[in-house]
Amino acid sequence: MFTLIDIAQPTTEEEAYTVLSKRKTNQVIGGSAFLRMGKKRIGTGVELSNLNLDYIKEDDDYIEIGAMTTFRSLETSQIINDNLGTVIKDSVADIIGIQFRSVVTVGGTVFSKYGFSDLIVALLCLDTEVELYKGGRMPLDEFLNKNYEKDLLTKIYIKKDNKKSSYKSLRNAKSDYPLINVSVSKEDEIFKICVGARPQRATVALKASEFLSTCTINEENIEKASQIAVDELSFGTNMRASKEYRYAMAKVFIKRAIMEVI
Repeated sequence: MFTLIDIAQPTTEEEAYTVLSKRKTNQVIGGSAFLRMGKKRIGTGVELSNLNLDYIKEDDDYIEIGAMTTFRSLETSQIINDNLGTVIKDSVADIIGIQFRSVVTVGGTVFSKYGFSDLIVALLCLDTEVELYKGGRMPLDEFLNKNYEKDLLTKIYIKKDNKKSSYKSLRNAKSDYPLINVSVSKEDEIFKICVGARPQRATVALKASEFLSTCTINEENIEKASQIAVDELSFGTNMRASKEYRYAMAKVFIKRAIMEVI
């Protein structure tokens, strides 16, 4: 359980960022779902419920999702299902239970860049951008590869480009963290293959994606692309699985996801 010395409930993003940046130990607490699982002493907890960041809306080009939107809202959103299919819903559906998904927020998960995150790997195969109060708007993959800086993630954008996409994960138990997760998307002839829970953070298999986007799609080339993907990425060992098992299972799930999107 975490400990708060003080708590602030700002009414503007500027105020929230000012409080957040005053001390190194100040932190946004969001839904605080994962904070509760560890032990941490926080100077001032910055609580964002007064910033009206719990929403999902769309315009002609993008779906915009506020940082305080919960996983349960993602799971049940008609806007998301109508425009993106089931890839987002599939990525969050097995996360513990409805009560937990009603607390976990998009902003807390994405900003923390959790290596085990189901949502991040699903978002990564789509054309997703994040917006930070200080850092501005940037593609999700660029944000994931940046060094950590104290900032406030306010919203994400997902482009409405009719991509076909698929999410797959492997767990030791239904409600456990994934020991590997995979997403694949296809727009026209362009594929994007993403792998997370390696157990490092999610990343794009660039060589495999390029290969599959430029070759004839048949069983042999799908097998080759899956092999290229696992060979270009690194895998590690933790309490859930060995790196060898992750390597083998990632190849299987990449192939399944590719087959699903074609």
